[in-house]
Amino acid sequence: MTPSPLRRAAALLGIFLLAARGALGADVSFVRVWPRWYDTDQVERISEYFTGRENMGERTIVHSRPDSRTGFYFVVRVKNPGPLVPGTKFVVRVILPVSPDPKVFTLPADVPAGGKVYQLGLTGTDWPSRRMYPVAWKLDLVGADGQLLASQESFLWSKPE
Repeated sequence: MTPSPLRRAAALLGIFLLAARGALGADVSFVRVWPRWYDTDQVERISEYFTGRENMGERTIVHSRPDSRTGFYFVVRVKNPGPLVPGTKFVVRVILPVSPDPKVFTLPADVPAGGKVYQLGLTGTDWPSRRMYPVAWKLDLVGADGQLLASQESFLWSKPE
């Protein structure tokens, strides 16, 4: 029995949607990246004193060490004109004054439709000192399939040796 034209159209639409899945998040971009140091009292809200739970508000806060909030943060505004992009992760690479080898941190965070502000904290023992600033950094947003969705780097990251 041959499928009806309607079933063929539905099958073609299904194939098209599966092919388009790889393009999801293709228009995701970083609007701005602000690297800066935060002490714990700068990222705590008054409600946290009463509830004992972290209150993120409209932002998403991800710490490399969940038991510590003091550290060096990348505050990232992400723009996503498409649908929710689940399973994404931020890959933060930093070169510190103490070593030419980059330290790499992977921080998971889904990207909703419209976009969001993220505070990506390299906290606790992952950041050596409040007085230390990265020599160079690179921030990538990677999809669940490993596809690069957005990237931004400091000026010195791509400078030739």
